[in-house]
Formats: sequence, C-alpha cells, structure tokens
Amino acid sequence: MVIGGVAANLRGSPSITADLDICYARDGNNLSALAESLRELEATLRGAPAGLPFQLDADTLRNGDTFTFQTRAGSLDCLGTPRGTSGYEELAARATLMDVGAGSEVLVAALEDLISMKRAAGRLKDRVELEILHALRDELRSS
Repeated sequence: MVIGGVAANLRGSPSITADLDICYARDGNNLSALAESLRELEATLRGAPAGLPFQLDADTLRNGDTFTFQTRAGSLDCLGTPRGTSGYEELAARATLMDVGAGSEVLVAALEDLISMKRAAGRLKDRVELEILHALRDELRSS
C-alpha cells in the first residue's frame, strides 16, 4: 500500500517527494512476494556501508520492520508498521484503490491515516506537511 509523500500527492497534496514509501503486509506469502519483487528491482540497503552482507528474503523482512532501499527504479522505503499505526491491516481497512495511469491501480492510505502517520513521525518536514494535509482535508470536506 502506498503511504507517505506519494500517497499524499495522490490525495491532492502539491508537496514534492523524492522516494516511494509503502506499508507491507507481514504475512508469509506477502513477505516472500515482496522479497522477490525487491530482488527484481535490484534493491540494496540505502545508506549501508559498501559490502555489508544483506540477505534479501522473507526471513530478513520478517525479522525487521522498516527498510530503506535504493532500487533501479529509485528510492523505496518499506514499512511494516508505520508510526502511529498498527500496520497494514489497520491501514487497508480505510485505504482505497486509485488509478495511477497505464491501467494500473494501487492501494493508497486514507488521508486521515496519512495525517496520523505524519503526526506520529514528528519530524520538522512532517509537521510542515501536516499543515498541508489539514488544509487539503478541510478543502475536501467543504467541497
């Protein structure tokens, strides 16, 4: 499921983001599929020292929660349990499928959940984005 800045963009935020953040289901089948997809994208740990051993498989994903990757398609952050949430199942209950072009649809976190995640993260850039997301929510409610 798409979360973070790209999800905010899909919901109407004008903010610019440099990476894709996803929340992934932590069940065994999904962890295997995610690991395979990451291998196909030639994912490496972003910011890790060169030569650091890293086994990209379902067990590694199960034993961690948040991973930051560099892939041949760009930067990708994979979060099992984003701050302010209990994870994929909670977010999926309110998320919606959105068309992202070329006949592709992706599950996108709800605006209220994006607000909760930004509030919980609490970084300066998140507090700035909170103002934008609140304004967007107000605009959507009034229209």
